[in-house]
Amino acid sequence: MSGAIDYFAQFQTYLLTEKRVSANTFAAYNQDIQQLDLYLKKNSVPVAVITKRHLQGFLKLFRDQKLKAKTLSRKISTLKLFFSFLQTQYKLNNAARSLVFPKVEKTLPHYLTEDEVEHLLDVAGNDESNKGVRNKVMLYMLYATGMRVSELMTVTVDQIHFDTGFIQLVGKGNKERSIPLPKHILEMLRFYCDHIYKKLLPKHLHGAEQSYLFATAYKKTLKPISRQSLWGILRKILQQAGITKQISPHSLRHSLATHLLKNGADIRSLQMLLGHESLATIQIYTHLEKSHVRKVYDEKHPRA
Repeated sequence: MSGAIDYFAQFQTYLLTEKRVSANTFAAYNQDIQQLDLYLKKNSVPVAVITKRHLQGFLKLFRDQKLKAKTLSRKISTLKLFFSFLQTQYKLNNAARSLVFPKVEKTLPHYLTEDEVEHLLDVAGNDESNKGVRNKVMLYMLYATGMRVSELMTVTVDQIHFDTGFIQLVGKGNKERSIPLPKHILEMLRFYCDHIYKKLLPKHLHGAEQSYLFATAYKKTLKPISRQSLWGILRKILQQAGITKQISPHSLRHSLATHLLKNGADIRSLQMLLGHESLATIQIYTHLEKSHVRKVYDEKHPRA
């Protein structure tokens, strides 16, 4: 490396303090730059003199491993961000500027139909145990708000504003957005907070301040429910509902987006609801069936 500057450490600090990326995004970026660091050390190439040819050699390692185009694209995105940072902060050459992304085959996100969501939620409501009520509330929240799984895991009780009927979510990059909650969801949440929440915790934590809306006890503290637990809960309810599609908790977010578009929501409103930075990201949700588009056309077009 050039001089005493640890460019990789500086980039990590930049990701956490200025970009304020999520933990998952940081882990992905960090893995990529650590792999680059190892490659450069093996080839005795200082960061300050790296060229596009060096980066192409680095990426060839992954192409030879038959890495998926989507994963390779992410690594190229990391390189572009890293070298853009180096150019801005240290006036180094941006060796990644002209790197070309591989063609990524677009795959439609898995989602449930409106009838399937209704059936899923009905089945979730059959379990009237304390955990069953909690599980039903989690699924309703995922679908009603379109929140990310990470947002559901870390949402706190005080983010729900029962007086205004909104929930305040903190998304990627710590960006906040407010989402209105239907009246029946608010009533469900109120019942859960008042009558179920403490029953799910061991007695020695009954006096603990309510924090995470969906908490689990770990030693003497409250922790958010894990991603694995949420997966297991949904998988069990899907089986009970007889739904065999490859559905994950995140699929409920896709489902809501699809249903809102079908029912006339505009792209900009959907962007604000889901907390996406770019309108381009919303394009993955515009996989409406041709039959539906034809139906809307026939009903709305003045000359149809």
